[in-house]
Amino acid sequence: MDATALREFCLSLPGTFEDFPFGPEASVFKVRAPGRTAKMFALSDLQSPRLSISLKCEPVLAQQLRTAHPEITGAYHMNKTHWNGVRCDGALPDDMLRDMIEDSYDLVVASLPRRDRESLGWMGLARGDDVRQG
Repeated sequence: MDATALREFCLSLPGTFEDFPFGPEASVFKVRAPGRTAKMFALSDLQSPRLSISLKCEPVLAQQLRTAHPEITGAYHMNKTHWNGVRCDGALPDDMLRDMIEDSYDLVVASLPRRDRESLGWMGLARGDDVRQG
């Protein structure tokens, strides 16, 4: 997946926008319910010749992915328990990368109050992924 496709996919998720709080080279993809504080689910230097993305991940799954795929490591400058760094050099299938981005987004949205998840039209509720009560 190239930088353009990566950006477009991240921005296709409901309530998502791109921000640059760490400077112009670091694209931070955040999700925000109307009237709420935004939360980050992905971080990437889209201009880098060695494209990679940092994604939130459930800790047990994060470790399993790192064990199975050398392209996935603990994310640089992030909490390595909850964030994976993923090389986007074509070694991993694009479908797998999209699934990991969606999983990161879902983890962040699942932490929002129910009314915010519903305002985003989050499909996780329909799948039974309602991890918070409220």
